[in-house]
Amino acid sequence: MRTCARWLAGWARPLDVTAAASRVLTFAGLRRVSYAHSLVYVALLVCAFVAHSPQPATFLLGLTHGVVWIGMSLAAIAAARLRVVPLRLAVAVAVLGGIGPFFGSWEFAREQRRRAQLADGL
Repeated sequence: MRTCARWLAGWARPLDVTAAASRVLTFAGLRRVSYAHSLVYVALLVCAFVAHSPQPATFLLGLTHGVVWIGMSLAAIAAARLRVVPLRLAVAVAVLGGIGPFFGSWEFAREQRRRAQLADGL
């Protein structure tokens, strides 16, 4: 009976969602996705304004931009709550990222420089 109770107790442990999310939501990973999002947005702008909106390329790039922006917004807000990124960066990604993801990429570059300076002791 005790063995069964110990086995069931192992299943009843609460999941540590915070630790799992911290392993997935890293600064470097979010930075890479932000830069990729900026590249998709540049391709969308070129496709829409320079190439005169060829379909379905413009639609697919626009859809990709929208989906990635929503995902990045949710990830940035979660990362800010976990203290992986500062709130300023999360706001730049979530609020300004729909207009232009360059704001988020700029903030990632800025935060990376700030972290490098802190690591160097400046």
